[in-house]
Amino acid sequence: MNDSIIDLVGNTPIVKSKRLVDKPGVDLYFKLEGQNPGGSVKDRAAYNMIKSALDRGDIDKNTKLIEATSGNTGIALAMIAGIFGLDIELVMPENSTIERVQTMRAYGAKVTLTDADVGIEGSRDYAEDKMKSGDYFMLNQFGNDDNWQAHYKTTGPEIWRDTDHRVTHFVSSMGTTGTIMGTSTYLKEMNKDIQIVGVQPSDDARIPGIRKWPKGYLPKIFNPEKVDRVLEVNEQEAIEMSRRLAEEEGIFAGMSSGGAAAAAVRLCNELDSGLVVSIVCDRGDRYLSSDLFKK
Repeated sequence: MNDSIIDLVGNTPIVKSKRLVDKPGVDLYFKLEGQNPGGSVKDRAAYNMIKSALDRGDIDKNTKLIEATSGNTGIALAMIAGIFGLDIELVMPENSTIERVQTMRAYGAKVTLTDADVGIEGSRDYAEDKMKSGDYFMLNQFGNDDNWQAHYKTTGPEIWRDTDHRVTHFVSSMGTTGTIMGTSTYLKEMNKDIQIVGVQPSDDARIPGIRKWPKGYLPKIFNPEKVDRVLEVNEQEAIEMSRRLAEEEGIFAGMSSGGAAAAAVRLCNELDSGLVVSIVCDRGDRYLSSDLFKK
């Protein structure tokens, strides 16, 4: 019996791919972060950022929070803020899927939509300008060590434990880079030979949740030395793999998860042996109003 929905954050299942990789000695596993109560990997960071800020006294029940988000972090923050009785305003591009906007509002958050033309960078600029007024506190997922430390404390240890210490490669899409930074830090402490593979969109590709940031917007928590290799994927690869995950593996996930899986399959095809773990960062029902699953 759990005392709170927060107790269900983390300890997500890991499952072996049955159809995407057929190579003796090479196994691909998916970590199903959509099983978190808020539906994505971002529940981990949202909880750690809010709880740590409360514990330090950086915020209290009277604090107004504001944060820019492309979607999943906003949903997680809305859920966690609501549990702690905090007011939060979430800022995101107006072309975000309606499922994400409505979910944030269902959790009690105020949602502000910015011009799609300026993307998440415009949302970040808006949130930072509001914070400078002195009336808001921004958790700043892009520069907050509590983001990556959530994965150092939970995601990394879970992968190490659930693969019986046999993981050889870890694959993750890179957005705020919190997941890959924290997981890399832990896994490298356990075994320095584990290869950490980041996934970015190819030039001009638009894949929600994965970014190749302009230099001025590169997340401050990102340390390139913690990533051994970066693979790029295009939109079509991410879309096709998202559909294959659903049809062939029974894993219903979003486009960034498809991008990571496409890179993971490509990696597996290069290896002679290994155990590869790829993050499935959210659920596909968040994208039903988009074209992702339309044929």
